[in-house]
Amino acid sequence: MKWFLILWFVPVALIASWYGLSYHDINFGFIMLSRQVHDLVFQVYGEMLGMPPDAIPPLLLKALVVDSLIVLAIACFRWRKQIRAWVQSRREAFAERPAEPAYPELPVESEESLSRAP
Repeated sequence: MKWFLILWFVPVALIASWYGLSYHDINFGFIMLSRQVHDLVFQVYGEMLGMPPDAIPPLLLKALVVDSLIVLAIACFRWRKQIRAWVQSRREAFAERPAEPAYPELPVESEESLSRAP
């Protein structure tokens, strides 16, 4: 499972960092991080897919979100016993805790202190 998560995370992190840095033209002297390469890459992808280059980044984001949700579902299914044990322990700890009032009680002033007000 560790390698599965690593093999998912590394490409996602690389594409996200490249996109963010090249979109804002933070290139640190590397040509691959420049805005010109960013525009050229999406122009080439747009020509290959037959769509405008501006439509590709939202599709890329949607693909990354869907892939991440699938990986999260696989991880949750894989760790379901540990998750169930953790939730059960949290429920037991919450049930054993004494109930706290929703609002702390304020000190009640006596009638004498109210009548002596300046």
